[in-house]
Amino acid sequence: MSINRRLAATTARLLPGLNPSEGSGRVLVAALKLFAERGYAGASVRDVAAAAGVKPATIYAHYASKEHILAELCRVGHDEQYRGVRTAVLESGGESREQIVAYVRAHVGFHTTYPMLAVVSNSELHVLSEDLGAATFVLRRESEGLLQDIIKRGVQSGTFKVVDPWLAVAAIGGMGLRVAYWFSPAYKLSAEQVADGYAEFALRLLAADRPPVARAQAG
Repeated sequence: MSINRRLAATTARLLPGLNPSEGSGRVLVAALKLFAERGYAGASVRDVAAAAGVKPATIYAHYASKEHILAELCRVGHDEQYRGVRTAVLESGGESREQIVAYVRAHVGFHTTYPMLAVVSNSELHVLSEDLGAATFVLRRESEGLLQDIIKRGVQSGTFKVVDPWLAVAAIGGMGLRVAYWFSPAYKLSAEQVADGYAEFALRLLAADRPPVARAQAG
């Protein structure tokens, strides 16, 4: 089957704690790759079963429906993103400019490390019912709220200069989301260099007066 790829990544990666050799893990990996490449609507339970090397009935032994598989992927993706940015911010110190750099580096880092998971958990989230998407939307709001708090404090202290903090949240968060679509290990810059570059973009967007974070140079 010919597929018009919508992202550069070709490998489906789950978090280290999820064992892809187990039944549920094999299903998640197979569904993640199919949902990332074809979209949720473009992959059936039968497709997922075939990719996982199991019978369709086996899928239902682990997940009540295809939507439940997507709900788990969305929850896992948002949980990892939020834990990553929160930990980075807590370890960065109390200054808003250091916190924004830490947040953006971690945010972009998640999208370069788990591009398929990032694409699926963000682009297919709208498919979920209110009940199945509830946990994920809580995590999403927590992550956005953390970024907004950093920017608000920076504006109040005079470190950042933006007309509307929420617009800055949308711009910084959104540009990080797109990284998952085009980044691959073959790119001329490393994941760390890309994260540094985006942190510098964020500081410039916020009109923060500081030297560049790092010079992103091709290896």
